[in-house]
Amino acid sequence: MRTKNLGERERLLEICFDCFCRNGLEGTSTKMLAEACGMSSGNIFHYFATKDEIIIESTARCMAKVEDDFMANAPQNVADIRRFLKEIPYWTAKKHGAKYRFMYQVYTSPKYRQYGTDFFKGVTTRYTEYAKLLERKLGIPWQVIRPLIYIFVRACVHYALFEDEEYLQPQLALIEEVLPMIAEKYTAK
Repeated sequence: MRTKNLGERERLLEICFDCFCRNGLEGTSTKMLAEACGMSSGNIFHYFATKDEIIIESTARCMAKVEDDFMANAPQNVADIRRFLKEIPYWTAKKHGAKYRFMYQVYTSPKYRQYGTDFFKGVTTRYTEYAKLLERKLGIPWQVIRPLIYIFVRACVHYALFEDEEYLQPQLALIEEVLPMIAEKYTAK
């Protein structure tokens, strides 16, 4: 990784990621990336060694930001969970659908699969931390919250990719069905 002007580098990663999301993995040339960043093709390599480096780093950085955005909309209490379940799948599909589609192009490619494996190990860690934060807000143990997060996020991502209500709705219904039992068990203590 080159270290020239880290703030500028991060800004360029975000611009490149948006360019990839608009044009796809195979449809985005180095020239397109450079033009999106307002520079020549040669200048982009003052910040990055290769196009692969741009793909790998922009995907990891920007998808972590998508997760943060998703988590910033977390329920504030047990009563707020229903709002969260009803709004977030549609919000994330509209706001982040193209980003999820690009991420899947990258991380399912044999060339980048190991980077995806590494990224999702980090996702597991972040979801555990997130579940622990929610434990304090909701009064439900993080060990119970974390699998619900996995189900919900997977349903949301699938919906963002394919807008598949038949996949989304049963998972939301399952979460809504078990929520009262979980809340009663842990918040009554």
